[in-house]
Amino acid sequence: MAIQFFSNDLGIDLGTSNVLINVDGEGVVIREPSVVAVDKNTGKVLQVGSAARNMLGRTPGNLVAMHPLKEGVVSDHEMTVKMLQILFNNASKTTLFSPKPRVVISVPSGITEVEERTVINAAIEAGARRVYLIEEPLAAALGAGLDISGPNGHMVVDVGGGTTDIAVLTMNDVAVSSSLKVAGDAFDEAIARHLRRKHGVIIGQTTAEDVKIQIGCVYPRPEDVSMVVRGRDAKTGTPKDVRLLSSDIYTVLSRMGRQIADEVVSVLEDASPELVGDIADNGITLTGGGSQIYGMDLLLTERTGIPCTLADDPASCVAYGCGKSLSWINRMSEGPINIARRRLMREF
Repeated sequence: MAIQFFSNDLGIDLGTSNVLINVDGEGVVIREPSVVAVDKNTGKVLQVGSAARNMLGRTPGNLVAMHPLKEGVVSDHEMTVKMLQILFNNASKTTLFSPKPRVVISVPSGITEVEERTVINAAIEAGARRVYLIEEPLAAALGAGLDISGPNGHMVVDVGGGTTDIAVLTMNDVAVSSSLKVAGDAFDEAIARHLRRKHGVIIGQTTAEDVKIQIGCVYPRPEDVSMVVRGRDAKTGTPKDVRLLSSDIYTVLSRMGRQIADEVVSVLEDASPELVGDIADNGITLTGGGSQIYGMDLLLTERTGIPCTLADDPASCVAYGCGKSLSWINRMSEGPINIARRRLMREF
């Protein structure tokens, strides 16, 4: 009986907030928060993903729960490697005879070559055999089901946890793109600052995210909605409840929403008139978990005059796109793709 050698190719959405892994032929099999809980004394990783996320703000002195990625790039190399090792093992059906997996990893459009190499090295150390990079908006477009193979132009706005990536796509490539470090995590931080400054209440990241999801908005709601938030009184240290209105949160988040809208307009200004005409017909597609905040589509439609729609399952589009790209992995270039340098060369 002949021994069959095989490789489990993986498509990875390596996000600031979540890691999604798409296994070739199986779809998305891993969907975990990009959080690691580690023992500071021994350096041993205790939990990864949802279990580690539940520990944020709740760990004793010898433990720390942390995000090893910040603003779309690796901020703690060692912890990123350990997190990926565990997730690779959970995703890959490895046997004694199976080689290490080849992986396609999504990266922000504004990434530098040094940051690209950091991602590649982390994946190699975690157990990848070969590493290929793909720009997040390109992967998002593929995952959203857009037909970008022809000369017709499409625009994708991918609002993630650490970055918002905006791109005009045509002929399976990025024509114009921009990456903005204003996204879901920045919304959470702004909400936490607002509660401390206005109400004297300190809340954690998880609570701030709940506020964003339930009553957050970047465009005025037809009717105010509210929720009660419990935090720690900044003066007394005792528990304190505060009722928040969506109109208050709109005041906090509207400026960042406008920043994203202004950057979308800037990308449109850099695109050719023919591509802008195509986008006016095709509309703008919103992807990424952060795009689900109330009013993002309405804000972009108002600011650009172009219809803007939310993709199906926007939080998974990049992972789906990474999975689709596995079908042509043999034609992809291994290693850094020098996104920033390539864009600079196109400008001259």
